[in-house]
Amino acid sequence: MDPTMTGRKPHDTSMESWIERRIREAAERGAFDDLPGHGEPIRDLGRHRDEGWWLKRKMRAEGLSYLPPSLILRKDVEDALALARDAASEDDARAILEDVNARIRAAIRTPPEGPPLNRRPVDVEGAIGQWRARRGR
Repeated sequence: MDPTMTGRKPHDTSMESWIERRIREAAERGAFDDLPGHGEPIRDLGRHRDEGWWLKRKMRAEGLSYLPPSLILRKDVEDALALARDAASEDDARAILEDVNARIRAAIRTPPEGPPLNRRPVDVEGAIGQWRARRGR
């Protein structure tokens, strides 16, 4: 039986020469002809890479992003303030602010991953006063 058919290395052949022969034979069959990037320079060759370079590249390629939970909550607080400011009713504004305050309090009790939250609960009554003032109430 031909050892190239079984994929087993013959005992009398060095690993390096056996691998090189298998690669050469595959290239002669055209097994590498239609590979992505064929004929193009190797991207980022010689560039210093940090530990998570491959993950960052994959996330960029997939259009994904990641923020630590503490930064997401900071952003959510800013979004909640804007939503409350533009809410249709005082009850809606109050509900938005109370919801984000509950999340802030939970994060203060059990700090999330990432940089410090550095946020206190929103002054609901102060924000509602501003909401009323914007509407002339």
